[in-house]
Amino acid sequence: MNRTDDTATLLRLARQVLDTEAAAVTALGPRLDEHFAAACRLLLACRGRVVVMGMGKSGHVANKIAATLASTGTPAFYVHPGEASHGDLGMVTGEDVVLALSNSGETSELITILPLIKRLGVTLITFTGQPNSTLAKAANVNLDVSVAQEACPLNLAPTASTTAALAMGDALAVALLSARGFTEEDFARSHPGGSLGRRLLLRVADIMHSGEGVPAVPEGAALSAALLEMTRKGLGVTAIVDRHRHVAGIFTDGDLRRALDKQIDVHRAKIDEVMTRSCTTVLPEILAGEALHLMESRKFNALLVVDEQRKLIGALNMHDLLRAGVV
Repeated sequence: MNRTDDTATLLRLARQVLDTEAAAVTALGPRLDEHFAAACRLLLACRGRVVVMGMGKSGHVANKIAATLASTGTPAFYVHPGEASHGDLGMVTGEDVVLALSNSGETSELITILPLIKRLGVTLITFTGQPNSTLAKAANVNLDVSVAQEACPLNLAPTASTTAALAMGDALAVALLSARGFTEEDFARSHPGGSLGRRLLLRVADIMHSGEGVPAVPEGAALSAALLEMTRKGLGVTAIVDRHRHVAGIFTDGDLRRALDKQIDVHRAKIDEVMTRSCTTVLPEILAGEALHLMESRKFNALLVVDEQRKLIGALNMHDLLRAGVV
C-alpha cells in the first residue's frame, strides 16, 4: 500500500471530499418538485408515526433522520430492516408512514418486507439514488437523492450519497416543522434537559427566592439596616417597600459604592437617600431566559419580582440563573 501522508496531500484530499459532498447537496435543490411537496403532505397527514428504515450507512442516516423528525414535531422512530422481518415489523401499524432509505433502491432487507408493508396499507416514501429501482417503483413517493460520484476516491464508500440523504432528511424535517407551526417552546418541550429547554421552559417563578428569602426593608429604614438585610439574604441587593409592600426602590452593591464615594455616613443615613427609585422589575411568569437577557443587556446582577400591583413577591440574581442551567 502506498502511503501519501504528507500535509499537502492530506489537505488536498480533504478539500476534494468537501467539494464533492457540497456539490452533491447543491444538486438536490433543482430536483425538489411536487414529489417533495407530496411527501410532506403524506407525512403531515400521518395519523400514526413515521417509521424510518435503512441498512448499513443508510441505516445510520435513517436513525438520525428519525431523531430529527421526532425532535421537531413529527413523531418518528427507527426500525432495522433486518430485524423487521424477524418480528419488529409488528411495530408498524396501518396508520404509520414508512420512510425507507437505500442508495441502490435494491437493498434486499427492504425488498423482503415490501409485500408486508403493502399488505398493511402503509404509505411508503423512499430516498433512493435510482428512480427506476424496485424500491422507488413501489413507493407512494420517491425522492431522488442520487449523486454524481462518491467522495471516496475509489467511488465505493458511501460518503456523498449519505450526505445527500441526510440533507434531504433535514429538508423534509424543517419543511414539516414550518408547516406545523412548530415553535421554540415546542422544541424545548422535547429537549427539557438542554440549556435551550431550560431557557424556554423555566419561568422566573420557578427559580426566584420568595417569602423570607426576599431581601426587603421599609421606606425610611437606616442604611445600616439595609446593609444587614443584604448580608443576611446574600443576593447583593435589597428591595425598599412601602407599608403595602409595593416596591419603592432598590439598593445594590453599586449603590453602596456610590454612597461611599460621596462619603455618606452609613451609620446615620437613611436608605431613601441612597436607593435607586426607578428600578426595573419583572413579573414571575416571564421566562427565565428573558430575565437573563434583561440582566445581561442592562448589566444587572439581580432583579426584583413583583405581581400585577407591583407588590414585591420575589428576587433572583445571576447565580440563581447559573444554578438553574439557564446561563
